[in-house]
Amino acid sequence: MQPLLTDKQRIEEWHREEACPFAGWDFSHLADRWIEESPPWSYETMVRQAMASAQFVLDLGTGGGERLLEYRDLFPEHVAATEGYAPNLLLARERLDPLGVEVHESQSSLTEVLPFEDRSFDLVIDRHTGFNLSEIERVLTPGGTFLTQQVDGNNLSDLSAAFDCQQPWTFFTLDFCLQALAETHLTLELAQQWQGKTTFTDVGALVYYLKAVPWTVEGFSIDRHLPYLLKLQRRIEQEGALTFTQKLMILQMEKP
Repeated sequence: MQPLLTDKQRIEEWHREEACPFAGWDFSHLADRWIEESPPWSYETMVRQAMASAQFVLDLGTGGGERLLEYRDLFPEHVAATEGYAPNLLLARERLDPLGVEVHESQSSLTEVLPFEDRSFDLVIDRHTGFNLSEIERVLTPGGTFLTQQVDGNNLSDLSAAFDCQQPWTFFTLDFCLQALAETHLTLELAQQWQGKTTFTDVGALVYYLKAVPWTVEGFSIDRHLPYLLKLQRRIEQEGALTFTQKLMILQMEKP
């Protein structure tokens, strides 16, 4: 049995996690220390099915391009992507430019105007990135598809509450998306929401996650939030892990 660490030793370990680099949307550093339950659908399978017959594909908020690269065997001749975070934009271009994928700088927001002509794509995909539905409608070809998996604005609200805070997008729910849909001519093919568990096996893994996903606890740092981290350490010593509630939704729409 390994000896128990003192709080001082744990804090030093947490600082090492805080300093670990994070690039794109790659959480491989956490390996089995962060475990997510899977929703009843497979976004990846649905993308592959849709991409098999697409000719012009757009990936919104591609991150470092790591997810889009999973479909490279199905790339049609014309594939484009957007990314707004400068370090990820550079990484995505390094990875995707050699494959002929144009990566455009564009913020993922509810009001962003996309840098593309009308009716440019017959498939727009979006994994966990904000979108302007009127712009999606504009850039889709007639008969085109918009497929997106989204994180509900109340995702991990119990994790935020453990730090006495609230996430900034609690309004972003399935109902909100359906209300936005009603203001377009798009037709709804699928809308489903799901709630499951996400588990961190040690506080260091949580530290790494919170640095990578800063909106969960705004302004997170070990020094600023040390009392909360120590409280969570006591909790993990009693419960064996830290489990919180994740909330996802999947939507598929088509342009008449």
